[in-house]
Amino acid sequence: MPSSATAAARRLLLLRRSHLLPRRLLSSSSAADGLDDSGGGGGRSKIFDRDLKRRHRDRAAWAMREADSFVDAVAENLLDRLEDCRKAFLSALCLGGSAGAVRRLLRGRGGIEKLIMMDMSADMVRKWRGSENATDDGPETHFVVGDEEFLPIKESSQDLIISCLGLHWTNDLPGAMIQCRLALKPDGLFLAAILGGETLKELRIACTIAQMEREGGISPRMSPLAQVRDAGNLLTRAGFTLPGVDVDQYTVKYNSALELVEHLRAMGETNALFHRNPVLKRDTALATAAIYQSMFGLEDGSIPATFQVIYMTGWREHPSQQQAKRRGSATISFSDIQKQFGPNEN
Repeated sequence: MPSSATAAARRLLLLRRSHLLPRRLLSSSSAADGLDDSGGGGGRSKIFDRDLKRRHRDRAAWAMREADSFVDAVAENLLDRLEDCRKAFLSALCLGGSAGAVRRLLRGRGGIEKLIMMDMSADMVRKWRGSENATDDGPETHFVVGDEEFLPIKESSQDLIISCLGLHWTNDLPGAMIQCRLALKPDGLFLAAILGGETLKELRIACTIAQMEREGGISPRMSPLAQVRDAGNLLTRAGFTLPGVDVDQYTVKYNSALELVEHLRAMGETNALFHRNPVLKRDTALATAAIYQSMFGLEDGSIPATFQVIYMTGWREHPSQQQAKRRGSATISFSDIQKQFGPNEN
């Protein structure tokens, strides 16, 4: 039988170089604020191969775990934000990614009566529909095959849009978020969780060192870097009001690099760069697995993998929402406050 290192290498050979997940640099150019006849979400640049990502989702539909502790933790954290809202969201749209976990863990939160489940993979939608037929609880659910880059949803039709671990694979993330805002009713809520730039940092380090040792350098073709500091600005650029951003970091333990790769495949999170590099050479893959274990291996023999998750919250504008005061409308100055309470002794 092949050794565990060789088996891990064979799986790593399927992954494109060291960058398995998108590390996005949010561009400074603004997206068109509206939907056109083609859906309005194509974007100006093609970073990711959406056809390949659809095939990844097809594969994930049959490889996805029934219960995934990491995915469930992210979905629970995202849905917890609904408990902070007093209003009910009668109609909701759940986009791709881990939408299955979102529906399973919804448990009446948000007061949702009608739920639309959408994914670019027909196999994934078919899997959700099969799970829906097995249970009668929860909101009335409809299933749609559609792409987040060309959102097939009527304007001002949804009270809530949820995207859990899916939007980071769109070529035009601002454009996709603008489409989400337009699909919301006034005072509708947008909730999203995307993977940040610290995700899989251990694997990237191990693969970079292995490439330097075995190939004398690393590939210049790198996917763009996701910057957490841009997330709030991204919500504002997309036209959302009352934006909120939180960042969590999860450490997941695996028995081997092979198990990590299998998990990524089951989540549909393997590389889908449009200009993909050749697969890792066998020697480089073997070295990557060995370096990963050597540098990051724990005492119990397992290896850790970091997943950084960025949570975003935004609302479609409505007159009832809290508004910022007009500049210069303050009735008391900071100097008056200092005089009243005295200088800071600290």
